[in-house]
Amino acid sequence: MNELFINLIERLSVIITLAFFVSKTRLFRNILQQELTIRQKLGLILGFGLFGIIGTYWGIPIKGAIANSRVVGPAIAGIIGGPAAGLLAGLIAGVHRAWLGGFTAVACGISTTVEGLIAGVLARRFPEKRFNVVFGILTGMFIETLQMIIILLLARPFEDALSLVKVIGLPMILVNGIGIGVFLLILESTVKEKEHIGAVYAEKALNIANETLPILREGLNRETAFKVSRIILNKTDADAVALTDKNIILAHVGSGEDHHLSGTPIKTAATAKALNNGELTVVLNKEAIGCSNSNCKLASAVIAPLFIRNEVVGALKLYYNKPDKIGEFTITFIEGLSRLISTQLELSMLEHQAKLLARAELKALQAQINPHFLFNSLNTIVALCRKNPDQARELIIKLSEYFRRNLREWEPLIPLAEELKNVELYLTFEKARFSDKLQVNLNIDDKVKEVMVPPFAVETLVENAVKHGILPKKGGLVQINAKLQDNKAVIEIVDNGVGLREDVKVGVGLSNLKERLRNLFREEGQFYLYSREDGGTISRLIIPLLSKEALR
Repeated sequence: MNELFINLIERLSVIITLAFFVSKTRLFRNILQQELTIRQKLGLILGFGLFGIIGTYWGIPIKGAIANSRVVGPAIAGIIGGPAAGLLAGLIAGVHRAWLGGFTAVACGISTTVEGLIAGVLARRFPEKRFNVVFGILTGMFIETLQMIIILLLARPFEDALSLVKVIGLPMILVNGIGIGVFLLILESTVKEKEHIGAVYAEKALNIANETLPILREGLNRETAFKVSRIILNKTDADAVALTDKNIILAHVGSGEDHHLSGTPIKTAATAKALNNGELTVVLNKEAIGCSNSNCKLASAVIAPLFIRNEVVGALKLYYNKPDKIGEFTITFIEGLSRLISTQLELSMLEHQAKLLARAELKALQAQINPHFLFNSLNTIVALCRKNPDQARELIIKLSEYFRRNLREWEPLIPLAEELKNVELYLTFEKARFSDKLQVNLNIDDKVKEVMVPPFAVETLVENAVKHGILPKKGGLVQINAKLQDNKAVIEIVDNGVGLREDVKVGVGLSNLKERLRNLFREEGQFYLYSREDGGTISRLIIPLLSKEALR
């Protein structure tokens, strides 16, 4: 029995070695981590059915039968592909064994088929353990024990069957159990290797995306394309990297950059194909690249289209000087990287649109303020021309300054100190209108003056307080408070006017201000308007602390 045991291990080692090389093929690695197609299942069944046949031929003739490792193939087919795959692979190996003849032919043919089926059922029952070595050993020992039972039940004469089982039973149960376990250990290492490589590529893609994000906030142009291409080249094993829009090469760095020049039209049919059909294209020969320079070293490429809102806007191209450098993981990595870059480009476009919207809203606010303010200011100046010509002259100068500031091109955010100049100019005219009946108090923390706020935000609230709070009472107090609180600026405009009236709707200026806050700060920028208990109104702005650079 010891000699049989050793011989079985020697023969099994050859099969396991073959299995190791098979597990390293791209096709087999793909099969391990996805739902199998019909074609893949057929390949699995035929391949491991053949493994079973090899196990039979590699077996050891003994007492009119064959001590073998036939079960390994059907069992692995069942564990990977499910009960049906195990059954059919076992049927292939089992029919072959029955065809060879011998007094155990039928029993071995039936048992091989049943073993493949049961291995698949057990793997389906314990899916989280199907690539576990202990599970493989126990499954192999169980189904081989079942084979011995079937031989005893079906093989005749019984005395010969019993004599055979006494000799081959324990060696085959142990060796084939270990063989299936070792096979699963190989598969488990293959799966983990694939997961590890995938994780490495994913981390690399995220690192690239992290470096390119601030660059692509400016959109895709020749300058940003060059910077992004250089980053990708430095962080991958590509020999050259290029970025294009739909018509020209925006940047090409690395091998061939002396003749693949930025600003020149796209020439390769493969790039045109990727741009036209919106699908990743793999080029594995120099001719398909189509470079007219005879000294060009580029021999292969992966071309991935870039999208903004499902529309192709360009392509990312990674070139290699050798065709064999493009593998499964390389293609997956480039596809994932192109999606990340596409997302960054789309975010850049949305951010640009948000800034344009903010500017449009600001222009609308300026257009809404100017006529109203101009009419009131001119009336005040006219009234003062005879009573106080010097004050009237000063107001005309102030009005000129106010409109010069008002009509200039403002950034989306300005320092609060700059905004307070707008407020001061506005209040100059309102004080002239109300004379001593309008009082203004400022309580501004110096630390808040550099906080970035939307232009005309505070002025709009001050105007609202004067127009709807103070004017109906023919006078009153407006207080402007600003302080830092919880890493935010809290700006309040408090008046002792008539308070909020339920029948008065929020005006265009306040609605516009709410929209600008939302576009600039999302949920962090807030605006509240409510009545005071002792009369009057409080307008409160809450602004997160941002710099000019944060909005570029």
